[in-house]
Amino acid sequence: MSNILLNVNGIEVIYNHVILVLKGVSLNVPEGTVVALLGGNGAGKTTTLRAVSNLLAGERGEVTKGSIELRGERIEKLSTSDMVERGVVQVMEGRHCFAHLTIEENLLTGAYTRKDGKAAVMRTLDKVYGYFPRLKTRRSSQAAYTSGGEQQMCAIGRALMANPKMVLLDEPSMGLAPQLVEEVFEIVKDLNQKERVTFLLAEQNTNIALRYADYGYILENGRIVMDGEAKALRENEDVKEFYLGVGGGDRKSFRDVKSYKRRKRWLS
Repeated sequence: MSNILLNVNGIEVIYNHVILVLKGVSLNVPEGTVVALLGGNGAGKTTTLRAVSNLLAGERGEVTKGSIELRGERIEKLSTSDMVERGVVQVMEGRHCFAHLTIEENLLTGAYTRKDGKAAVMRTLDKVYGYFPRLKTRRSSQAAYTSGGEQQMCAIGRALMANPKMVLLDEPSMGLAPQLVEEVFEIVKDLNQKERVTFLLAEQNTNIALRYADYGYILENGRIVMDGEAKALRENEDVKEFYLGVGGGDRKSFRDVKSYKRRKRWLS
């Protein structure tokens, strides 16, 4: 087992002092892996990422129980820029680019915390263009006039400009054509294997996430209901039925089915 980079231990998150969104979520992200957080809309995936990157305060949310550690250091009280300096960068859901800036200007904003000089930043920019050739051809276009796919690539590219050790990627497939989704995930795989960037990604498209991830956690109503190696989850009958669109009939919640099966075993 490689070193644990991120350890989330039994966290609860409350919004506006009353709404309990996460109920005792625990997960580990080993260094150099791709870990997927899966589940439907409202399961708590984005909240989990925001708890890690310390973006909850802007949404009037806070971690009220449990702990979050990066390489063994408690990080709940750090600012987002402290997190970036420690190598953790979040790519927000919905492709947040600065609409009035060009693609290249957007990318360069990602390097603002770096202290290793302009030449090093330009080398990273070249590397980003190597991964995203389409951004290179659109480098002087205003972000507002680029496609959804290009904006998603720009958002990921900007995160890479910070030289991150770990990228938190929120719903990278949202609103993208299937072919582009594939392209984005191929780049994630490449970055993971060649640059050893660790990824924690929240994704509703379970099918594609489990093809590219090493490990997965399935969230439902703010709790983790299942986790395991990606390959094992892909082959799990319940996961196939509920999250991979295999198997018919009306869908109840994954939890209901698990407790129904437990009851059946108990009664038989």
